[in-house]
Formats: sequence, C-alpha cells, structure tokens
Amino acid sequence: MQSKHYFFLLLFLCLNSLHSQTLLIPERVFDGIAMHEDWVVAVNENRITYAGPMDGLKTAGSYTKHELKGMTLMPGIIEGHSHLLLHPYNETEWNDQVLKESPTERAIRGVVHAKKSLSAGVTSMRDLGSEGAGYTDVYLKKTIDDGIIPGPRTLMAGPAIVATGAYGPKGFHDGVKVPLGAVPVSGSDKAIKEVRTQLGNGANFIKIYADYRWGSGEPSQPTFLQEEINAMVSAATTAGRYVVAHASTPEGMRRAILGGVETIEHGDGATMEVLKLMKERNVALCPTLAAGDAIEQYKGWRKGKEADPERVAKKKISFQLALESGVDIVFGGDVGVFTHGENYRELELMVEYGMEPIKALQSATSVNARILHFDGLGSIQNGYLADIIAVEGNPLEDISQMKNVKFVMKDGIVYKNE
Repeated sequence: MQSKHYFFLLLFLCLNSLHSQTLLIPERVFDGIAMHEDWVVAVNENRITYAGPMDGLKTAGSYTKHELKGMTLMPGIIEGHSHLLLHPYNETEWNDQVLKESPTERAIRGVVHAKKSLSAGVTSMRDLGSEGAGYTDVYLKKTIDDGIIPGPRTLMAGPAIVATGAYGPKGFHDGVKVPLGAVPVSGSDKAIKEVRTQLGNGANFIKIYADYRWGSGEPSQPTFLQEEINAMVSAATTAGRYVVAHASTPEGMRRAILGGVETIEHGDGATMEVLKLMKERNVALCPTLAAGDAIEQYKGWRKGKEADPERVAKKKISFQLALESGVDIVFGGDVGVFTHGENYRELELMVEYGMEPIKALQSATSVNARILHFDGLGSIQNGYLADIIAVEGNPLEDISQMKNVKFVMKDGIVYKNE
C-alpha cells in the first residue's frame, strides 16, 4: 500500500515537472550580447536551461512547445531610471503631485504603473526616488515581491537625499511648511545619519542630488560639498549598498565621481574631461534622453516640425561625447515624467542620437544587469532566471519594434501572450 502511495507521488512530481518545462521557439534570439537566428530557449520552472539550435537540445520532446512566429526573443528589459509614483507632467505638474496627491493615491497609481511596465516588457527596474511620498516605493516593492500585485523586480531608492534648501517644492513664505520631494541634510554627520536611516527603512541604494537649482529659473549649481558626498558614499558602501547621483553640471558630476558614486543620472552638461574621469573610475552614465524630449514637447515643441530646442540640442551633443568616451551607458528614461509602459521611447532616442541598435539593446539588458546589480538577469543563457520577452520583427533593423511586446515571462510565469 505504501509503495503504491510513493508511486503515485513520484508520478505526480514527474508530470508536474514536465508541465513546467517550456520550449520557446521564436524567429531569432537576442541573448543580451548578440542576435542568433534559429535558436530556441528552454525553461524549466523559473530558470533557463538551454539556449541554442534546436538540434542541440537532446530532450526537446519532453518540453511543451510554444511558437513565437516572426518574433525576436530576448531578456526582459531592465529599466534603469524610473519613478513609479509619478505620472506625466502634462497631466499634473510635479509640484501638484507632491503637494496635492496623497501617498495613498500615489501608491494606487504606482500599482497601475507597475502593471503597465511589466506588460511593456520591463521585468526589472531601478526606481530613483519616491519624490515626496516617503517610503511608499519600498512598500510598493514589497507588494510586488509578495505576489500581491504584478510588476517588475525592483530596486528602490526611498526618499532620496538633497542639500538643505536646494530642492522643492518652493515659492512659499518661511512660515509655510510643505512636503519636500526628498530629504534635506547639511553636514557630514547628518548626511551619514540620513543614509543609515534610509537603508534601515528598506532603501536598496541611496540617491543624492549632487547639483540642482537653488532658485526658480536659475541654472543648476553644485549642492553638496565633497566631504559630504564622501561621507554618504562611505556610509552606504560600509552597509553593502551604493550611491547614485543626480548630476548635470561638470562640477556636480566631478564631485560625485570623486566621491565614489556608481552612476551619474542625466549628465546633461557632461564634458569629455568629466566623461573620461567617469571611464577611469568605472562610473556609468544614465542619460535619461526621453525625459527632456517629453518636457520640451509639453512646453509646445512640435517635434519633427520645428528645430530642436536648446535643451535637446545640447543633450544630443553630450550623448555623442559619452559614446565617444566609451563610458558605460545605462538605459533609463526617467519614465514617470512620461507615460509608464512607453519605456521604449528611450531606446528609440538612444538610436536616434547615434547609438548602434545592438548597443542600445545590450544597455537595456546585459549591461544594466551588470551595472545595476541584477544578478542572474539580463541574458538568455543556461542557469539564468527566466525573465524573457518577445517582440514583433527584428529590433536591430527597426528599434521601434520594441514597442510591440507580445510575450512577457517573469520568473518563469507568463504574464502576456498575444
């Protein structure tokens, strides 16, 4: 009797194992580095077990076959600069989102944004600050990780850190206290304390503002002193975390680089000298091209019909310098400034501004996985986690195909199949 029980248990386990084995058969496979024709990808549970020609998989008959005709299979997109708690500024200005939308409302919006992101093929993302909503981003991450809502794997920055007086919302007299978009600090001791507080409250890394506008309409200026940046980086790295910096001025970038940050966000005013320093120090650039492009259109720029506004023209130049310098480029569009789920806009602009399509796809997959600490992701290879998407056609021939995501698998579970 007991032996019969074990027999049926073994049979159930075998059938269950077979059911979880899937063979994906697309037109081609981008493995995070190169494009391959006539490849298949085998998935068992939540892991990739094979990627290569069909005749190299000896146990192909044991898999449930799933054909993706005419499609390119690739690793899930890793978004490098997002704000799940923001929505486009042409819907509601940033000030009003911070001042008038409660953390509860913004969390609910974040649930919608996370689902849209996943459906668009973004299976992992680094979120760069809650922008006045405290640790709501950390709680949003927990609901995704616990399987309560669908969304990408996330790394959250928490509230972010700014120099006292350098961030907004502003414009109120000194008797009015309003929520700020980040936590202000001054002095190394208070900066260290805030880093430790944020890490203790669940931030996966620390975001600082190395420069910003001190007054409305003014150009950005450096904010933190070198010793303050050094102290924050030291506090974070001692805890096994890291720091990234919003920086757009050469001096703000230089201080952040010398202080030991891992990525520079935006970098609009990057010079070749600063970019070479980044290359020497192994600091990556996340250029956020799509944010500036969107903001200028909100202001009335008719893209394609009018000349580039100054901001866009300068961005094209700084991005070209970055490509020439050889610095690592992080794919990240500052999505939230524009519509969640339209992350592909950054890829289109990277190519439009001079990046090779293959390099852009690498940036959004294997490069981002390496730089942003998403271990076991960003590549289609044996043993990696099964975060896999498929798009129509060949994005190397037409990068705009990245908007046509038809298949999304995250952690071995299919969330979209059209």
